[in-house]
Amino acid sequence: MARKWAGTAIVIYFLILVFMYLYLFNGDTSLPQQWIGTAADPATFLNARELMLSEQYSQIRNFMFFAYNAFDWIVYFFILLFGLSRVFERVAASQSKWKIVQAGVYLFLLSLLSYVVTFPLSYISYNLSKSYHISTQTFSSWMKDGLIDFWVNFGQMVIIVSVLYWLINKSPKRWWFHAWLLSIPFFFFMMFIQPVVIDPLYNDFYPLKNKELETEILKLASQADIPAEHVYEVNMAEKTNALNAYVTGIGANSRIVLWDTTLNRLKEKEILVIMAHEMGHYVEKHIYIGIAGYLILTFAGLWLTARLMKSIITRYGKVLKITGVGNLSSLPLFLLITAMLLFASSPLSNFVSRYQEERADQYAMEMLEDKESAITMFQELTRSGLSQVNPPLLVKWFRYSHPTMLERIISVENYHTVEE
Repeated sequence: MARKWAGTAIVIYFLILVFMYLYLFNGDTSLPQQWIGTAADPATFLNARELMLSEQYSQIRNFMFFAYNAFDWIVYFFILLFGLSRVFERVAASQSKWKIVQAGVYLFLLSLLSYVVTFPLSYISYNLSKSYHISTQTFSSWMKDGLIDFWVNFGQMVIIVSVLYWLINKSPKRWWFHAWLLSIPFFFFMMFIQPVVIDPLYNDFYPLKNKELETEILKLASQADIPAEHVYEVNMAEKTNALNAYVTGIGANSRIVLWDTTLNRLKEKEILVIMAHEMGHYVEKHIYIGIAGYLILTFAGLWLTARLMKSIITRYGKVLKITGVGNLSSLPLFLLITAMLLFASSPLSNFVSRYQEERADQYAMEMLEDKESAITMFQELTRSGLSQVNPPLLVKWFRYSHPTMLERIISVENYHTVEE
């Protein structure tokens, strides 16, 4: 039975790969006729080589995204199907009577196996970005970040899994609701410590060196009634050629952050457009919308996960080597279901995010009214990341939390037309 299920899973996985390959490498990503020759046409701001590389890199990267997600699912499935999860549970139980220690041992074995199995795909992704000169990171630095990821995720998961399975065994019918309630303070705690504890593990953050630019940014913040005292920059040039800026954290730990690549490659007016965009998120209260969305999706996801786990274990527990929801060996099933639900819900969450990003773009235009800088900034973002201006629809649904560059540039070009 296990071999039959494994064979079926492999066939389904390869059918997904074939479909996505045909879709991504044979689909039409050309611009609509009315936008050819405009500022949104990549042929007007990218040379022939950049156009070719952009198309190639985007196609491969998008294919890797779908392949990696499906591969994660099949790894969790195989860990259950071949009894590895039950073996890990037995080893963990033999090490200690303390549940938190058992959870730690089990998670270490599960995480180590997942890391080793998925490492080839991770390396291919890293090597791809290096070959297209998106990444500037050395292999040793990349491995260091991967190990930091491993231990940060491991530490969080030990806490989460220990509490989760305590709740499952304490309240078999309503554990999902109690888990949702406890996830709320944990979510806010992680948001609070992210900028000052976790992010500095990967990069160095320091006050913006260009004090004249900082003054201009803080003037914009003051106009928007944003309580900001400092702007931070982070040393990303040693890792990437891509550009980025963001606002992170909550309360006293909130920060405005600029990558040094952004500071090095963009003009001051273009940087101010980015900053006005980020301030638009604050003014539009997008953080609160995001929190509300997180709470709703987490509530629905845990409720659905609880029901699916119970149903699957009742019907297929013997095949998957799971005797009960409350056993640690059921964790890969929990992770499999939540990963698939998260993937399935991404078109909705991305749709909401794209709307918020569109509103932030609109706010930046209203604040600065600098169409030229906004357009050249979007064009440089496209060049630095070798992004597709007009990606395939499925890629937009599942990958794009921002509007496409075509949509963003068109929106800026039409700004005054709409206003009039």
